[in-house]
Amino acid sequence: MIFAYNKEHVGDVLMVIVADDKGQENRVERKGNVARVSLLEDGQVVAWNIFEVSTILGEIEGSGQIELTEEQVTKLNEELAKTGFSETVATENEPKIVIGFVKSCKKHPDSDHLSITQTEVDNGTVLQIVCGAPNIKAGQKVVVAKPGAMMPDGLMIWPGVLRGVESFGMICSAGELRLPDAPTKKGILELPFDAVVGEAFPVGNKRA
Repeated sequence: MIFAYNKEHVGDVLMVIVADDKGQENRVERKGNVARVSLLEDGQVVAWNIFEVSTILGEIEGSGQIELTEEQVTKLNEELAKTGFSETVATENEPKIVIGFVKSCKKHPDSDHLSITQTEVDNGTVLQIVCGAPNIKAGQKVVVAKPGAMMPDGLMIWPGVLRGVESFGMICSAGELRLPDAPTKKGILELPFDAVVGEAFPVGNKRA
């Protein structure tokens, strides 16, 4: 679940992205300051838009992907119930853009530029991530955007399939992370070996 807020460009609207709609048609039902977005085909809820959200949750800090406190999530669910919706939302406070370790890397069987990695992201959790960077290799410390992450440019990371192989995240370049003085040369950002796997990686002026 992704909580996103950008008061400067979108207004006082909290966007709660629940799932990837994969480009399918959807319908929007609004009650008061709450709009529910669901798929036309099966009714699955994929997002919520909460308008004038600061009047409900108080002042919200940050821009882009944000974290809500437990108290704010409780107030959000109270607002959903008050406006007549039966669903609830939950918070996930674990970082989504973290330091990872590439445990293994092999060539994709159906591509001359993709590689299939097994990348540890925290506490022994290993994600299969397909990567197109020319400098990817086993033994690197890297930055991983896990499923449910929102990149600085607004791109949302979901599980996907690349040339028939499942991929659960993205190994990031300095440019994708919008780091200052990011090199123009294509390739993932390589971190010092003493970087701690699982720690949140700072993106811009906030932690992911």
